[in-house]
Parts: sequence; structure tokens; C-alpha cells
Amino acid sequence: MSGYVFVMGPCFGCGAVFSYNPHRVPSIPIEGVRQAICLDCVERANPERKANNLPEIVPHADAYSPIREEEL
Repeated sequence: MSGYVFVMGPCFGCGAVFSYNPHRVPSIPIEGVRQAICLDCVERANPERKANNLPEIVPHADAYSPIREEEL
């Protein structure tokens, strides 16, 4: 029998707790550790990134979805 897993943790940008796919969520490397970013922060960051000629962050389609437990 297989189940699904929600990974939950705080957003590095705003601190809100949210659920995500740990393999697909947008993140920022801090001292070699990936720090997850919530969709609201991605959406807030993209206009500034665009204004600074940086590529927009485009989250993977299942970045904020549960994953199968065997994928952990």
C-alpha cells in the first residue's frame, strides 16, 4: 500500500508555514542548505526580478503538491 506525504515547513521569505514537494519547490541555497519559498513570495519576487533583468521563478507544476511516500 502506498500513501502520499505533505512536507510542511516555514517559507524562508515570509515565515508562513506551507506544504510542498521537497524535490520541486523553489528554494534558495543558504550555507549549502535549500530553503523552501512559498508561492506568495515567488509571486512577490518575480516583478522585482523582471525589473532587474533576472529570469522569473517558474515553479514546477507540482511544487506545492503532495508526493508519493516512496519518493522521499
